[in-house]
Amino acid sequence: MSKPPTASAPPRALHRPLSPHLQIWRYHITMFTSILHRITGVATIAGLLLGAGWLVALGATASGICPEAYTVYLTFAASPFGLLVWVGVTLAGFLHLTGGLRHLIWDMGLGFDLKTSNLMAWSGLLTAVLATIAVWFYLFATGKVVL
Repeated sequence: MSKPPTASAPPRALHRPLSPHLQIWRYHITMFTSILHRITGVATIAGLLLGAGWLVALGATASGICPEAYTVYLTFAASPFGLLVWVGVTLAGFLHLTGGLRHLIWDMGLGFDLKTSNLMAWSGLLTAVLATIAVWFYLFATGKVVL
């Protein structure tokens, strides 16, 4: 006679995989963009924190608490690495925006067929990259950002 399962040891049948999707599911673009949407949400928050850091540096300099804080912040932000970070934050913002619009369309019950879903995923990626290029081209062309 076997003993009944306890709270710490569930029945043997519950040890089976819950979903075999990793073994049978084929990788596709909508899966990639869905994961990317979550990652860019975190990256966008990081960008907002960098923007908050700018405000803190501005306030610390204006109040006289740390007169060089704003200069230090701008030195980092205008460095090649800093510009790379800002370009990445811009791209993350646009990717998150296009992913959010795709999810909004899906929430309305539209675009679930494979062809439309793939088209929305690819167009969201392309739109985000082109929008990032356009923003940074404008910033460099108008002299608002220089190397």
